[in-house]
Amino acid sequence: MAEIIFRSKMDVKRFYDHLRECLRYNPNNQDILLLEDRHIVRILENKVSLEAVKEAFYEFIIKIKRDDWFKAILQDKYFFEDTEEQQHIMEIIYSVLEGQREDLAVLIKENGEESKIREAIDEIFQDHVSFSFDSFLKFRLRPYLKMLESYVEISIDEYKMEQEYQMFIQTLRDFLAGREPRMDTLHLLFDEEITFFDEKFDEIRRGELVKMIDRKLLFNHPVYVDSASIAPLLSIAPKSILLYTKNSEEPLVRTIKNIFEERVTIKSYKGLRQTREWIHQENTANESGT
Repeated sequence: MAEIIFRSKMDVKRFYDHLRECLRYNPNNQDILLLEDRHIVRILENKVSLEAVKEAFYEFIIKIKRDDWFKAILQDKYFFEDTEEQQHIMEIIYSVLEGQREDLAVLIKENGEESKIREAIDEIFQDHVSFSFDSFLKFRLRPYLKMLESYVEISIDEYKMEQEYQMFIQTLRDFLAGREPRMDTLHLLFDEEITFFDEKFDEIRRGELVKMIDRKLLFNHPVYVDSASIAPLLSIAPKSILLYTKNSEEPLVRTIKNIFEERVTIKSYKGLRQTREWIHQENTANESGT
């Protein structure tokens, strides 16, 4: 027989329900007992697979309790009380855990703590007939809980950066909304450098672009506004932007799309060069005809 003692009445009930679900347990059996008044789950080992119980215990930690710990860290250590803010940060945390954010994952020292959870579970079920869940956390899972704090920390930093970015985008949208378009259509080629072309597909040289830039824009947003791309785009405020690129997910491309929204159309990287060659051939033919 094994007993797991919980401090929390909610935890003991959640583990009991989770264990029953994992084992597809028949409630008419008496192999697993919930002593709710004493916060104990009692398991008759000779009738229940101990390996299955350990697997359920592991899943309880990483699928149920981990969320509790993340939220507790957000609230108690970083004072994020707002549910919506917590949810945004949790989404970032899980994107890192699921391998979707390698740029953030590299900031965390990988120490294989999740594999150590299984080792700790094996040991405690082997050594103890009865044990306290909270003592197990305190003495055996302390490094793992510390690692969770590092996930929360980098995700909060990322969340704050995303908030600042959204404010920056909105500020530039507001600036754009008050501008009169100086061009109907602008062609923008993303290569080793960004090249601007007017409606006739003639290149707009760097010196011309600099003259078009609204100085108030650089004065009010000196850190965030790129004078080689964003500043001239906002100053020209074209009705439509045809953007030719190899990678539509490039950060600067995404920023331009976020600022100009429906004004932007993403085109094939080769499209502009092919169109310019066609126009050049047409012009050459017309000049020959005359």
